[in-house]
Amino acid sequence: MTTVIGPVIERMDDWVEANHRYLTAALDVVRRRLAGEETEGAVCRRDALRSAMLSPPALDGIADAFGLSGFERDVLLLCAGVELDAAVARACAAAHGDPGRPCATFSLTMAALPDSHWSATTPAAPLRRWHLVELDHPEVPTASPLRIDERLLHALTGISYLDPRIEVLAETLPPAPLLTRPLRAAADRLTSCWASPTARRARISGRQPADLRALVSAASSGLGLQPVRLRAADLPATAGERDLLVRLCERETVLSSRSWLVDVEDQGPEAGRSTLDFAVRVQAPVAVVGLPPAADPGRRLTAIDVSPSDAQERRTAWRAALGVTAPSLESWVDRLVGQFDVGPTGVDAATEEVRDVLDRADAGPRLWDACRRQARPALDDLAQRIEPRATWADLVLPAGQSQLLREIALHVRHRLTVFEDWGFAARSARGTGVAALFSGPSGTGKTFAAEVLAADLALDLYRVDLSQVVSKYIGETEKNLRRIFDAAEAGGVVLLFDEADALFGKRSEVKDSHDRYANIEVSYLLQRMETYRGLAVLTTNLKSALDSAFLRRLRFIVQFPFPDAAGRADIWRRVFPAELPTEGLDAARLARLTVAGGTIRNIALSAAFLAAEAGEPVRMSHVLLAARTEYAKLERPLTDAEVAGWTT
Repeated sequence: MTTVIGPVIERMDDWVEANHRYLTAALDVVRRRLAGEETEGAVCRRDALRSAMLSPPALDGIADAFGLSGFERDVLLLCAGVELDAAVARACAAAHGDPGRPCATFSLTMAALPDSHWSATTPAAPLRRWHLVELDHPEVPTASPLRIDERLLHALTGISYLDPRIEVLAETLPPAPLLTRPLRAAADRLTSCWASPTARRARISGRQPADLRALVSAASSGLGLQPVRLRAADLPATAGERDLLVRLCERETVLSSRSWLVDVEDQGPEAGRSTLDFAVRVQAPVAVVGLPPAADPGRRLTAIDVSPSDAQERRTAWRAALGVTAPSLESWVDRLVGQFDVGPTGVDAATEEVRDVLDRADAGPRLWDACRRQARPALDDLAQRIEPRATWADLVLPAGQSQLLREIALHVRHRLTVFEDWGFAARSARGTGVAALFSGPSGTGKTFAAEVLAADLALDLYRVDLSQVVSKYIGETEKNLRRIFDAAEAGGVVLLFDEADALFGKRSEVKDSHDRYANIEVSYLLQRMETYRGLAVLTTNLKSALDSAFLRRLRFIVQFPFPDAAGRADIWRRVFPAELPTEGLDAARLARLTVAGGTIRNIALSAAFLAAEAGEPVRMSHVLLAARTEYAKLERPLTDAEVAGWTT
């Protein structure tokens, strides 16, 4: 099917004027035929105007593209004339013998126009199949008034736009940035797919949806097509409505050289089915993004997998985006490449966000923060973002645990150097992610330690409650986890999976199908943690509840002990801000309270509020009142030995 309609050589203004003159002459011919007048002179004028045009008029292009016969072409022209020329409308009314019927009908056109044929009236014929004309009363097709579709009416006059019925569902894709080698290779494969007369539908998979859209844009540009994005969730649910959308999209491909991208966006199996149905039926260049392979078991779509870009390719993308400022930011380029898995689209977005300050001394940190922000829109709906403010100085742990945490930080910081630049990635069978387990009683600082790591690494921290992620429905837990990891990749965030006990446990012994699927879920989480480019941390209150086979797959295991008296005293000394007025606080006495650091922070905060209400500095008496409240919450008695002498 021809997909180019309109001027090729002439200036647009000249073509539009010539097209208008030709259309007027063609309407005069069909009016004369309808009225039974002589047409020889009108036909000569029409043909002379056609010969003078360097590019075909819109009517010829539409007739050729949709395979219209001479009769069908005249029917379309007559319907257009009713809207464009009052003389044509009057001729129709006269032919009907009824001034109140200034319209075309199939009955009228078959009687008045040459080379008429009954097949032109059928729904399978081009006029109705492509919705070029519409019947007001389809139940009486020959007697029903015929109307030209408005999109076609304007197309005949040389005006091009996206059909409003598609536009409400669609988004035009922007031009593609400079693509990395894997994206360029995938774009070339898509171009070949679309250029093939038999395989014009593709399923594209890869890590970054924005980059997949960019490669579709690049492939479209190479073929002179305008890419349009449709969301799978917006595709019509009923077969009839979906059939209309298929025809309209096919028609737009012909009228305005469009290609189509359908974004599944993890919408679930129903959206996958409607997307596949749409994609296999539309006779136009189409690419589907986000459709799992299992959703296309018959492989009716050409599969195009985009491999991840290596470090050098990502460096090239950053240097291209930074332009003349790249040399001065080279050290930051290495840091950005090492931490953030952003492709050309993300690189361009981050650079554009800070372009006005690229020549300033703080350009590097600003680029870093711009990359951090890229993951937030998707992750904020999936997990809780914690603003990391704690520092190493705030952390109270034994020396061994503190050293382990600092090792975790340096593994994250130098991951690119060790794995990619120094070649360890080629020797790693499981992946290059940093996966850690923090175990210990509640309140011993597991979340606080993750906050310290995120602050030290200048990364966002997102808390994922695994008890909310785990689903009783088979496959849903993996889907939830996939959404979280996919969204986190670009921003290089620290992922904190709280309450790992909800998913883990001694489940290696399979007794029923639930145990088997539980093991699949655990294995999926560990596999994603191992390949995740950032830091992923699991927390549990009971390490003994976790299976040893799972523990072996974690790079770090940090045990957070319940603090001893010296540790509790140290926490009490640090827990009150320097700005807080205090009087008579005794850290040694406070340390008699046998509670963990989290509870100590709660007591200190409550004591501060009590002192503020009394208009006094924080004293031991305020801490005592706060401790009683906190102990009651813990359903524990506050013993005399813990608070002896506090009331004075």
